[in-house]
Amino acid sequence: MTAAPNDTRIAEIELIPVNIHYAHREKSAIVSRSGITETLVKVTLENGLVGWGEATRCADAGTIVAALTAMRPFFIGRDVFQDEAVHRDLWIRGGWHLQPMTANLAFAGIDMALWDLKGKIAGRPIHDLIGGQMREEVEYYYYLPLTNDAELRAHCRDGISRGFRVFYIKVGINEAEEEDYLRLIREEIGPGRQIRIDANQAWSVPDAVRILNRWQDTIGIDLIEAPVKIDDLSQMHDVRMRTGASISINEGLWHEPDVQRIIHERPGDFLCFSTYWVGSARRLMTMAWLSHHRGWKIIKHTHGELGLAAFMGQHLMLAAPNADIGHQHTAAWMKSDVIQDDLPPATTPKWGRISAPGLGVEIDERSIAAAFADYQKNGPILFNEDD
Repeated sequence: MTAAPNDTRIAEIELIPVNIHYAHREKSAIVSRSGITETLVKVTLENGLVGWGEATRCADAGTIVAALTAMRPFFIGRDVFQDEAVHRDLWIRGGWHLQPMTANLAFAGIDMALWDLKGKIAGRPIHDLIGGQMREEVEYYYYLPLTNDAELRAHCRDGISRGFRVFYIKVGINEAEEEDYLRLIREEIGPGRQIRIDANQAWSVPDAVRILNRWQDTIGIDLIEAPVKIDDLSQMHDVRMRTGASISINEGLWHEPDVQRIIHERPGDFLCFSTYWVGSARRLMTMAWLSHHRGWKIIKHTHGELGLAAFMGQHLMLAAPNADIGHQHTAAWMKSDVIQDDLPPATTPKWGRISAPGLGVEIDERSIAAAFADYQKNGPILFNEDD
């Protein structure tokens, strides 16, 4: 094999599953959990340079570790700048085209580490390598937990004091209770701030039409994420036509062909996704530009992420042509993290340019060791746990 310049070949990939706990229980129509389990990906080049990534999970964290373990041999000895060739070999010869969702969730963690390395080698932040800044800052939402009235009021007031303009809450579990919560939120935040809701596909078309028409008239909803099932796009089209609601698509963006189909058929106005849906930063930017040309806007998604994935998302939203406001995060919910840096969305809605090379983040080795020990002792944090 011809030597890569400056020994930029991949020498080792280490996998570190970690548990990070939340300050609030996250509840929705599909999830009830006290934290998240992620897999950290540490890629070391032959020249000793290290890059870090984070692989997120859906139902099972162990599946992602197993997928990453199976993918590892495809990368060893390959040049860090030949990521597309490795992805092609992995996809075809590795058979991962037959398991695209799992493959993308896992591969996105390695892809992140490779971009971290390429940025460090170039001495530039990742957003400079994917087209450069399209905006000076990115604006995030305030994630409201499903809790009691007093705590919900306190959260709304906290969000206002910190300058947040977009407030987000899950629905789809108890209609009457959720309506009371939404009225309380509107009372607290006033008419000038946005309320965004996510039903996680919990409603039927008749229920979605009935509920959304009432809530739009009496409360004012900026957008609804995933009101009905996505597999049959006619359901989304029906809700959109009969309510006039701005619809955000999240579920259903499982990999590139799904994203392309939805962009083309246009059952909504916003695409809410991240690299782990489509597998890599380059693919997400391709979909961002494609959707931009078709009149969509995009919102960075999270289904739980640590600081590494948050930084990667920030790079992408700085560079995306059609990024909206109210991007998703769980920074304010986490009791700890695996990085030394503070995540701005935990305390403020706006996050500006990242200037350091690569991801631009420093790893906290002690926090990683503690989170890994938690995983070893207790196993992964389940997607759905008993309260």
